[in-house]
Amino acid sequence: MNEPGDRDSYAAPDPQHTSRMAHLRNRIDHFAKTSPARLALTTFALIISTATALLSLPAATQTGHRAPFVDALFNATSAVCVTGLVTVDTATYWSVFGQVVLLFSMKIGGLGVMTLASLLALAVSRHIGLTQRMLAATETKTASLGAVGSLIKAVIIVSSTCELLIFLVLLPRFITLNDNIIMATWHALFMAFSIFNNAGFVVLPEGMEAHAGDWWFVTPVIVGTALGAIGFPVSLNLWRHWHEGARITLHTKLTLTTYGGLFLLAAVLILSSEFNNPRTFAELPWDEKIQAAMLFGVNSRSSGLSTIDVGQMTRGSWYLIDLLMFIGGGSASTAGGIKVTTLAVLVMAVIAETRGDRDIEAFDRRIPASTVRLAVAVTGIGALFVGTSIFFLLNVTEYSLDVIGFEVISAFGTVGLSTGITPDLPSIAKYVLTALMFAGRTGTMTVAAALALRERKRVIRMPEERPAIG
Repeated sequence: MNEPGDRDSYAAPDPQHTSRMAHLRNRIDHFAKTSPARLALTTFALIISTATALLSLPAATQTGHRAPFVDALFNATSAVCVTGLVTVDTATYWSVFGQVVLLFSMKIGGLGVMTLASLLALAVSRHIGLTQRMLAATETKTASLGAVGSLIKAVIIVSSTCELLIFLVLLPRFITLNDNIIMATWHALFMAFSIFNNAGFVVLPEGMEAHAGDWWFVTPVIVGTALGAIGFPVSLNLWRHWHEGARITLHTKLTLTTYGGLFLLAAVLILSSEFNNPRTFAELPWDEKIQAAMLFGVNSRSSGLSTIDVGQMTRGSWYLIDLLMFIGGGSASTAGGIKVTTLAVLVMAVIAETRGDRDIEAFDRRIPASTVRLAVAVTGIGALFVGTSIFFLLNVTEYSLDVIGFEVISAFGTVGLSTGITPDLPSIAKYVLTALMFAGRTGTMTVAAALALRERKRVIRMPEERPAIG
């Protein structure tokens, strides 16, 4: 008990400060309810700004000099948006501090900003508020707010388990390749995060090409990339109902069949396209050719980790990879692009139309017309992003259409494969790719969420008339 005349050891909270905080919370809650996707974008931008500020510190580079702002922003955006395009060599330019910043940026970007915020709230208060549930539902493509908590727990379990397993597989390999066990541990940890989150960053001084033919190293890359790219809703559904086929959702079935089909198709076509290319596959033994082709089956749609110099591949392979990068991986995953379920719905709509079917059906389920319209909108907006960026970069650089197109689609698809021109681009072009990486990671998600909630009910409907198509 305080003596009379003593200053109170406990200061009462400032009513004005409490009122301001309550007002701010109310405004955020209102913003989340009216436009959760826009608030998610704002939060993503704040995370990128923080990573940019940290990479701009002198301690972030090995030379001790500040990185140019454009390089700090570009690499921070690439890490948070789990892309992998870089303007400087990750292994030699950034210090350990800078690489740690990139590692945490990849982790946050892979989990999703709102997912991470909900995890922190769950850890601190054992409760996820309505606002956070709405934001997390937008980010994870969850229809039911009640399922958000389960999905968030699944996200952290799946991601942490996969990253740990990849780390444990890679660590012995790096120890055999590196006498310094500390560096071997760091390389294994960094690459485990980069692989599962499909981030595409490489911290190995010798690069990825030095590991061509190394099954011990490449197999975890292939498997880890696929696990991260199928999406957390798919992982949760399989985790819960893997032994109950009837309870596997249509989304899971479409994702797995389309992703698996594209994996096989990409591997076969890349192998045939590069088989006689003396600069890539021609000199490799058969097992290494198959390994490289399998790696392109997954890396061309998400991770961007390649043991082959992409800049030496044929133009036919570039075109094929362009298509795969634009498609991307699963919804609510660490991959980008328009997503494999979007492609599946569009293909099924074409098939149904050519056959004259009234409904679009898959796995004994009918897909509503609103889903088809949403798929068309996401694809069209993605094509608009890519087309506009290609036009701009062609006017500010001297590179050809095939090279510019490859870099642009890689940025939009958050893949990270590159023909090697990214470090040499002018600053204005780097800013364009930075914006495109942000749009590719968050834009289609936001557009899809906004359009899905924008169905208008009109009392009056206009008379129907069919224009000529085709």
